[in-house]
Amino acid sequence: MSIEKTDRIEKSYDVAVIGAGHAGCEAALACARMGFETIIFTVSIDSIAMMPCNPNIGGTSKGHLVREIDALGGEMGKNIDKTFIQSKMLNKSKGPAVHSLRAQADKSEYSREMRKVLENQEHLTIKQAEVCELITEDIDVSDKSDLDENTFMACNGYGKKIIGVKTFTGTIYICKAVILCTGTYLNARCLCGEAITYTGPNGLQSANHLTDSLKKIGVEMRRFKTGTPARMDKRSIDFSKMEEQFGDEKVVPFSFSTDPEDVQIDQVSCWLTYTNEKTHEIIRGSLDRSPIYAGVIEGTGPRYCPSIEDKVVKFADKDRHQVFIEPEGLHTNEMYVGGMSSSLPEDVQLAMYRTVPGLENCKIVRNAYAIEYDCINPKQLYPTLEFKNIKGLFSGGQFNGSSGYEEAAAQGLIAGINAALMLLGKELITLDRSEAYIGVLIDDLVTKENFEPYRMMTSRAEYRLLLRQDNADLRLREIGYNVGLISKEQYDKTLNKKNLIEKEIERLKNTMIGASKTHQEFLEKHGSSQLKTGTNLAELMCRPELNYEILSEIDLDRQPLPDDVIEQVEIEVKYEGYIDRQLRQVEQYKKMERKLIPSDLDYNDIKSLRLEARQKLIDYKPVSVGQASRISGVSPADISVLLVYLEHFNKMK
Repeated sequence: MSIEKTDRIEKSYDVAVIGAGHAGCEAALACARMGFETIIFTVSIDSIAMMPCNPNIGGTSKGHLVREIDALGGEMGKNIDKTFIQSKMLNKSKGPAVHSLRAQADKSEYSREMRKVLENQEHLTIKQAEVCELITEDIDVSDKSDLDENTFMACNGYGKKIIGVKTFTGTIYICKAVILCTGTYLNARCLCGEAITYTGPNGLQSANHLTDSLKKIGVEMRRFKTGTPARMDKRSIDFSKMEEQFGDEKVVPFSFSTDPEDVQIDQVSCWLTYTNEKTHEIIRGSLDRSPIYAGVIEGTGPRYCPSIEDKVVKFADKDRHQVFIEPEGLHTNEMYVGGMSSSLPEDVQLAMYRTVPGLENCKIVRNAYAIEYDCINPKQLYPTLEFKNIKGLFSGGQFNGSSGYEEAAAQGLIAGINAALMLLGKELITLDRSEAYIGVLIDDLVTKENFEPYRMMTSRAEYRLLLRQDNADLRLREIGYNVGLISKEQYDKTLNKKNLIEKEIERLKNTMIGASKTHQEFLEKHGSSQLKTGTNLAELMCRPELNYEILSEIDLDRQPLPDDVIEQVEIEVKYEGYIDRQLRQVEQYKKMERKLIPSDLDYNDIKSLRLEARQKLIDYKPVSVGQASRISGVSPADISVLLVYLEHFNKMK
């Protein structure tokens, strides 16, 4: 669509963000904070940073994402630190690579606080309106001279670029970049048994017009589904039949900018109970009334966050499943029933919930439901989250085929940063798999075939010992500083922390301990083997029964250090051998990532490639040999052929 003189133009902006969920908020804040006039559209201002499903932030691997968002200059970590009501560090019995912070949020306060941040952000305008059309114009790429590499690489003959958006009321907003963060709203419908409502989450208005516009400009769409459990009236629950779940005695904040003392608050309890065979009998007897099993639902659901119907069917050998009862906030009696999302009819829901210990007399405030929505096939995106064939169009969040608030926020932040960098004429950033969980998330989305909503897990990260949540600031603060989202004061603080860590590790390695009577008695007291020759404090710390704090008894020259520095020192020393091994693996990985594939390479010229590999490479357009090697259907033998061809190709140029 082109813009006519008769069209009503409201105003010009640098960036338009469509959607104000967790992805949209991070994208809009990033662009505005980088100095660009940004407008964020939402179907309802009351839905800004809404938590339509689980009222928590973080969790296994997701806590890593939140820490990385914060390290880069995002808002999610700061916001949950202000609005949590319970906090726990998960997997503390395991190694530091899988420690993950999880916080129960006051969901209303979380949304309210984030809205306040957006409303007071300079260069950011909030607009309640439904965007129904993207306005593009063709780019003639027959002459490469005035185009950047990304645009030319994406286009065969003609490509497109974004020039504006149009709302349902007919108003046009001129802009240079658009970020799609529509979440679960596009052509959404909610299903509760036979009852179907054509709305977005929580009964909010769905967005029913944008899909057609996206299809017209060549965007490939798909249909996914997710779901949420019922909410119960707290007064109808018997907590005496459940196991009380407490928060941590010492709370660790999500944000590296939060003073740890500010998050030491009184916390609320959550509760654990279980389903039983009677629950499962009711579910099995009602499967014909479930939209999932009756064939009413078209979309594909998340494998790693299944409905209770899926759990009962797919894990028939299990006689019970965990059910977490969690408060939705301090000023409401609504309780979230974690682990029992469903799309069964209301009468079946009530019957099955009432078989669960403690829920025998429960009253449902909000029914569980499944929601279907339109999203994209993310193979259409570069690792920068820009569309390959539409310049200036970026995408983030559940619209990219992922699930979860944290995954959404991470993508929104990267999309926002890159949209701003594009407008600045600077090189766009790509976090790789060795740098961040965010890099793993985005690489998996744009490189691998995903037929269901993608969920981040620690097992997906090959270099997870390096990508710990505790060192996200040391890994990513510099990037956040360079793009302008981290202040010099914050960055200097990180550099000072890094310096203290390095100096203390060096001191420990150079502080020798002899086999004196005092030292031998110390070791005996702590159940550690005696010394036969002298050693250093770093080597002693590697013993499982000893740690940095215990060694203070014989470390007489020690100076006081901050807790976060001590944590890094202990991890770096104790796991030095494993860390060094992963660093060597990363170097091999980066060699493949540095082998870039020229934009004008024609895979049809590589006759030795298998047909499937050739088709996949043409389809995905990988930017490096490393990315090509991770595409399903491209074998190691195909990569060898590609490497040989590239060497010849580069010599010929």
